[in-house]
Amino acid sequence: MAEGSDPTLAAQQTVADQTPNGLVASIKSFAAGHGGAKAVIEYVGKRGARIVLVGSDGAWGDQFADDTGVAREACARAGVTVENAWERELMDQMRPSNDLWRSMARRAMAR
Repeated sequence: MAEGSDPTLAAQQTVADQTPNGLVASIKSFAAGHGGAKAVIEYVGKRGARIVLVGSDGAWGDQFADDTGVAREACARAGVTVENAWERELMDQMRPSNDLWRSMARRAMAR
């Protein structure tokens, strides 16, 4: 490693380089369409990280990133606050769509 170089800075630059612009644009679009948003990032093993977005209006959706670092960088670049865990207030804000209720009912009836 070169003298005076910072390994932390190099790692941050690598994560920023790996963050797809399409992911950032999708997160920005969701937030703009729902009056703002918050995110919770969940590690999902080899698949990477799931970004669950909760809009101010109660709508929610998700995106996937290669890893949690990329997910956090994408949210930061999109201007979306990342929550550390599922807080009660955030969960109470979520409003499942009618389509989701129907799909959950089909799964329960199939058992």
